[in-house]
Amino acid sequence: MSSLRPLHSATLQAMADFPNQLEQFYDAIPESHRNWAPPSWEGIPSETFTAIGQICHVRDIEIDGYHLRFRRTLAETNPVLESLDGYVLARERDYAAANAREVFAAFRAARIQTMTMLSGITPQQLDRTAEFEGYGALTLRSLVHYLCSHDQQHLAGLQWLLGKIDASHTRQL
Repeated sequence: MSSLRPLHSATLQAMADFPNQLEQFYDAIPESHRNWAPPSWEGIPSETFTAIGQICHVRDIEIDGYHLRFRRTLAETNPVLESLDGYVLARERDYAAANAREVFAAFRAARIQTMTMLSGITPQQLDRTAEFEGYGALTLRSLVHYLCSHDQQHLAGLQWLLGKIDASHTRQL
């Protein structure tokens, strides 16, 4: 049964606001700690990336992951969508040496492309199905929610890093 409903405005607004929030959260990380890794990653709500790694990962998943997944779900009948190994991308693309301003410029352009693509999607297209490795059966609408969730995980990851940075400056009593 088709749901024939548009994307929720709160989801679209969160996705539109995300590039600014990501940059603000990243800018809160002291420059000296942008490639810093804590002694333990226990409890991180995102993948275990440094601050620069967080933003590179978000850029690459947007472009190489979700853009391709959206296009395939729209064009193919029930495609199988691959999950990307972010840690392989981090090594191959040398996240540690990335220029943050270039990463943000590429990500902003990619997110504009995402929002443009989604603005033309019909409720019928949102109900198109696919199989997503690691997630199972879903709809295009599901993919949009997973992307928005991914955004939020990486904002949380940057906040978690800020907490770890602050905790690393405390003295043991």
